[in-house]
Amino acid sequence: MEIKVSGNDVEGAIKLLKRKLQRDGLLRDLKERRFYEKPSVKTRRKQREAQKRRRKSFRLKSQNRSNT
Repeated sequence: MEIKVSGNDVEGAIKLLKRKLQRDGLLRDLKERRFYEKPSVKTRRKQREAQKRRRKSFRLKSQNRSNT
């Protein structure tokens, strides 16, 4: 990953870097790996996240249908 600084705008470059790291999920991975997570807890967390994604996609699909 490469971020170019133009016009000595270091703060803007840092903001862009943070946004890219968050979009890639790197910050979340680092936060998750900070402590050991039991396999059973990890499985439950992954299932919860998948359920959350399914609900979100269903909600967005139903909004798109109602808008058209």
